[in-house]
Parts: sequence; C-alpha cells; structure tokens
Amino acid sequence: MIGHRDVAATQGEQMTAAPFSDTPPAAAPSTTTSAQGPSDDTRRTAVRDGLVGPPPPFDPELAAALDVINEQFGGRLNLDDIPAVRAGQAQSRLSDEDLRRDGAFEVEERTVPGPAGEPDISLLICRPAGATTALPALYHIHGGGMVLGDNRSGVDTALDWAQELDLVVVSVEYRLAPEHPHPAPVEDSYAGLVWTAEHAAELGIDPGRIVVGGGSAGGGLAAGVALLARDRGGPALAGQLLMCPMLDDRNDTVSSLQMAGLGVWDSAANHAGWTALLGERRGGPDVPPYAAPARATDLSGLPPAFIDVGSAETFRDEDVTYATRLWQAGGAAELHVWPGGFHGFEMMAPQAALSQDARNAPLVWLRRLLTN
Repeated sequence: MIGHRDVAATQGEQMTAAPFSDTPPAAAPSTTTSAQGPSDDTRRTAVRDGLVGPPPPFDPELAAALDVINEQFGGRLNLDDIPAVRAGQAQSRLSDEDLRRDGAFEVEERTVPGPAGEPDISLLICRPAGATTALPALYHIHGGGMVLGDNRSGVDTALDWAQELDLVVVSVEYRLAPEHPHPAPVEDSYAGLVWTAEHAAELGIDPGRIVVGGGSAGGGLAAGVALLARDRGGPALAGQLLMCPMLDDRNDTVSSLQMAGLGVWDSAANHAGWTALLGERRGGPDVPPYAAPARATDLSGLPPAFIDVGSAETFRDEDVTYATRLWQAGGAAELHVWPGGFHGFEMMAPQAALSQDARNAPLVWLRRLLTN
C-alpha cells in the first residue's frame, strides 16, 4: 500500500498504510487470472503437483491485521485504476507543517535539472533545524509499484530515522509509469542524486556519507541508482537501504508462486507494475539491470546494503538471492527475512511485535554504517 494515513483499525489499535510498499488502498491482495501473472489457482496447482511447497504461514498478529485489510480493501491493481488512486493519494499528502515536525526540520522543495534533454525534477529537502556542521544524508526514493506516489510518500519514515540520527533527507519526485516507462524513473532518480552530491556543501551534507534508500519499488530504484553510480563513476555512496525491494521483472520465483493471491502485492499486482514500467519487454531477454537490478550480471563494487523482506511475500526469493549475490561478489550486505511477514507489514500493522523489530532494524544499520 501507499500512503501515510491510518487506513484500518483492529483491536483498538490503528494500522497505517505502508509508505514503502506498492499496493494502493484500492488494490489490495487478490485472486486473478494467469494472463496477469500466477493466480490463486496456479498456486494451488503448483502445490498439488509438488512444484512448490505450501505458502509459509503469516505471523499470527499480522494475519489478524491482514484480515482487516482484506475486508476493507478489495480488488486488485489494475492499470485503468491508476488515475483514481493517484487522485485519492493527493488528498492525504503530507503538508510542509507535517514535515517540519514542530520545528525539528527546515523544509523546502527545489526544482533541479533532470536527465539530459528531459524535464526538470523536484527534490524535497528536509534539514535538521539549526545544524551547523555537514551531516549524513538519506537520498530517499518512494515506493508505489512504479506507478504511484510522489516525493512525500513514505518520507515520514525517513524523517523518523533522521530525527534519531541527525540526517538530511532528500526525496526525489520521479516520473511515473505507464506514462513514463523505463528509463524515466531510474534516470530521474539518478539525476537527483547527482545534483544532491554536487551541491552537498550548499545543502549541509557530508558528500562521503550519502545513503540511497527506499522500499518496494523505491528499493528497486535505489538498487538501480547504485548500479548507475558505479557504472558511470557517479557519487560514491556510503550505502544502499533496500526495504522489501522490487528487483526482478520475471515474476517467476518460488515465492511468487507460493504467495499468488495472498498477502499484499501478490504476483498479479507485480505483473501489472512491471508491465507498466517495461511494456512488452517485461520478462523478456533484453531488460536492462538499471530497470530490474536482479538482471545485473556483475554486483561487485557496490556500496554496503541493507536488505529486508517478509518470508510470506512475493519478493522474498528475489531479495534473498540479491543479497546472496552481493556476498558472492565480495560485497557487504545485511539481510533480514522477517518470519511470517507480508509485504509492507511493518507499516500496516506497526503495533505487532515483529513490526517493531522490523522498523528498528534499518535505524540500527544506519547508525552503525554512518558512525563507522
């Protein structure tokens, strides 16, 4: 889900729409046909034929939350629904006052150059108020299945970390698919990073301590930006924070089959998001790694990574594989697989014990990374 407002209540507590995940409130888990990705029937057939095991169980606390989400938000992600979902998101957009947090941050939006020959882009810049020295920065890329969100989506979570660690947060507004397919989203994101690094002194940022990060689609774009920075000799990143990242357009892992029709952002929704970004190229032989980082053949020379994912979500296997390949290439990666977690669980059910652990883990990693 995308958003930052309360979307459901259960057992007297509130569940918040996940800013880093990809299923909009009008597009919760669903059963769909194989033409749009593996369906619930496909999953049952695969289990029956011994091709995959049954789906992992959801954490009991999270399962109760998921029941409420499923009751309140039916349907599936359909490209025809995107304009209506975007309009709904605009109604709950974080204000400058929200972002200032009672004076903790100075907030501004800047229009900066986009990729060569392309439109300018907007950067949301949130600096700790009264800072007198150069600070580390989190370059934030929002989620939204490549089709939803803006530079304020999910930034409230980044500001939580920033308040704790004294970080500057820079959040990029990239062009969205399907109107702007690949390479627009990742190239816009990279252009914003380059501008940020080049203007680090002006922004009060330590250029040696910039971390790129995001969740779900934003995590996939962050991984793509890290690849671009390496291959183009761009900004030297201190780290890449990849939360339940969307990395592989092929949508054919065991976990994508196991979780078809289950949880949040199942394989059908994933199919729709990747099709919006890549069109007919989705799943084919010619998808570039900057669009789908799982396609990269060389993962050497990349900054240290934090990767997390739920055991009961579509992205589990592609994310575990990406971390494994980073290690195999001689890189540093910290991997968390949250047992029984569905996509975006830590934002949609923040009261659950597992969610509290998952919300704390990136903060611990950032503190260690930026201190060392």
